[in-house]
Parts: sequence; structure tokens; C-alpha cells
Amino acid sequence: MASDNKTGLELRSLIKSSGELELSLASVPIPEPGPDEVLVRVEASPINPSDLGLLVGAADMSTAKTSGAGDAAVVTAKVPDGPAMKAMAGRLDESMPVGNEGAGVVIKAGSSEAAQALLGKTVAMIGGAMYAQYRCLKARDVLPLPAGTTPAEGASCFVNPLTSLGMVETMRREGHKALVHTAAASNLGQMLNKICIKDGVDLVNIVRSSEQAGILRKLGARHVVDSTAPTFMDDLTNALVETGATLAFDAIGGGRLAGQILTSMETAANKSAKVYSRYGSSVHKQVYIYGRLDMRPTELAGAFGMAWGVGGWLLFPFLQKIGPADGARLRQRVIDELKTTFASHYTKVVSLQEALQLQNIAAYGKRATGEKYLINPNKGD
Repeated sequence: MASDNKTGLELRSLIKSSGELELSLASVPIPEPGPDEVLVRVEASPINPSDLGLLVGAADMSTAKTSGAGDAAVVTAKVPDGPAMKAMAGRLDESMPVGNEGAGVVIKAGSSEAAQALLGKTVAMIGGAMYAQYRCLKARDVLPLPAGTTPAEGASCFVNPLTSLGMVETMRREGHKALVHTAAASNLGQMLNKICIKDGVDLVNIVRSSEQAGILRKLGARHVVDSTAPTFMDDLTNALVETGATLAFDAIGGGRLAGQILTSMETAANKSAKVYSRYGSSVHKQVYIYGRLDMRPTELAGAFGMAWGVGGWLLFPFLQKIGPADGARLRQRVIDELKTTFASHYTKVVSLQEALQLQNIAAYGKRATGEKYLINPNKGD
């Protein structure tokens, strides 16, 4: 841990132009909050797939090695030459702090009324650099949590909850009536199921095993299809006929799945078509890719007519597009349902030092369903 009261530890990720990833803990000065700022002692920050993208980048973690121990531990791994290395060009030789979101306790506040009102409160935060013992933010940028809420309960109240709510909001704004979601047994996928069940929205869940299907059925999910089953395309088409879903959010990205979804949507649309068209169904079918669990190219092979689209979807541009009033409405729903709809469950809580242990990196680096890790930067302090 930090050796005095003037510095704190922060996890850093560095990709060198020589093709090597380096993860380490840096000792950084604890900031003094300005008039409109608060200093938060960070006690919980989740490891989301989006965090792993910054943490390890395109490195081949099977080559990871460690040197030193405790605060001085350094993990190195090779970044393969070629397209993967080229994709890292914008961050080469820059030591970067990691961690999108987190929660903790305000231990110092600036002189403004808004900042002083937060002193001693447990708050949630977003804004990067959360894998750190201390984080200084504008008072307006932290979210006070309801009394009795722990930092662990509030640590994941931005990325997954707002993403899942954003998917339903996008569906409504773009004129669709039901959804398809891939990697659907994930923490986010479970939240999306709870939202859709509560709001009466039909949701088709695509999973990769019978175990994942079981997780969702226990939550009350009606439409669950297994992409590894020999009957997958028929099962998916039947679910699309039943729900009328024409919008999909895909966390996989690479491979054939996006094209398979569009093909099944076209087949489902044609089953209810009144007249034949050589251009295919006039019903617009849309797949938004919001993750890259599979880094291969996206293959769009199939017969899905001409009324379709594939695009990218990211939370923060979406929130900017809908504006502050609607963003605040979604955030309020998260707070209201923090311990129900938006509850997160963690496999393990690790310290900053433990987050750099190779066995833990191997575990959370798998991005496995049901294995979500939480970092407590002040664990044991």
C-alpha cells in the first residue's frame, strides 16, 4: 500500500512501441479538491469487458510474466505484430490509468455547497482512472447512493445498467417492438432480461451453452436459444416469428452470428409477408455491435434482402444523443432499482496488487459468463 498520506496507488497500463504490454502500480500524489470538487476513497471498481480493452489491449496474455511483488509487481506480455499492434498506435508509450466506473466514500470536499453536501457520503462515479485508491471529481459528476448502499453495491451502476436501459430506449426510439441480445447470460444480459420482463418487452436471448440458458430461464426469460445447438437457426427463427424482433445488440462482433441473426429476421419477416418481393422483405432489420468478444472479422453471408443495417453502438455517444434530461431519467431508474433490477454479483474481490497476479488475470481475462471481478483499491489498507 501507499507509504504515506500524500500519495496513493493507481493501476497503469502501458503498451510500448517495442510491442510489449506493461501493467504496474504507480504511486501518485493524492489531489487536493478544488472548490467544486470532492476526493473519493475508492472502495469498489468492477472489471468490465470495456476495461479489459484498455487494461490489456491487444496483448497475448498467454505470454504474460511477472516480476517484483506487492506494490512493485510488474506484469509484461507480448503484443503480436500486425493489425493488433497497428490498432494500438494511438496509445503507444503512454502510461494509462484504467477503470471506467467505481464507488467509494467522499473523504474531503471543496468549499462549494454542493461539494460540502457530499462529505462522508457513499457515491458512485464514472470517468476513468478508477483502479486507484483515490479519485478527485467535480461534485456534479458523482452520484450519491441511497442510505444503506455499500460501495460494492453501487460500483457497477453506470456501464451495464445504462447500457441495458439504452438498448430498450434505442428500440423504442427507432420503432422496433422487440429485441435480440447475444452473450445474453452476462451480467448485463441478466439486467436486460429483468428490464424487459418488468417493462413487457419481448427479448430473444442468444447463449452459447445449456448452462447459460438455465441461468436466464431461472430469471423468467421466455425466449432462449443456444447458438451451439444443431437446431439454432430454426430455434432463432421461431423465436423471431413469435416476438417480431427486428433489432439485435451483439456483444460477439466477429464471426457469422450477426449475419445469422439478419438471415433469421428475414426468414421470420417473409413468413408473415402478404406479397413476394425479389428485393426481400421491406421490414428494416438492424444489428448493433457493441462488443468484440470475438476479434475475427464480421461475416455477413446470407440472404436477408436489402432492408437491413449493421452498425456500432456505444453508451456514451448514445447518452449524448438523448440529452441530459433523458439521461437523468435513466440514471434515476438505476438508483431506484439498484438492489433489484440492477444488482451485480461478483465472483471475487481483489486488491490492486491481487489484480496483477497472473492467476487472477487469467480468470477475469476470460470474460466468462458469471465470473465478474471487483477491485477494491483500498482492500486491507
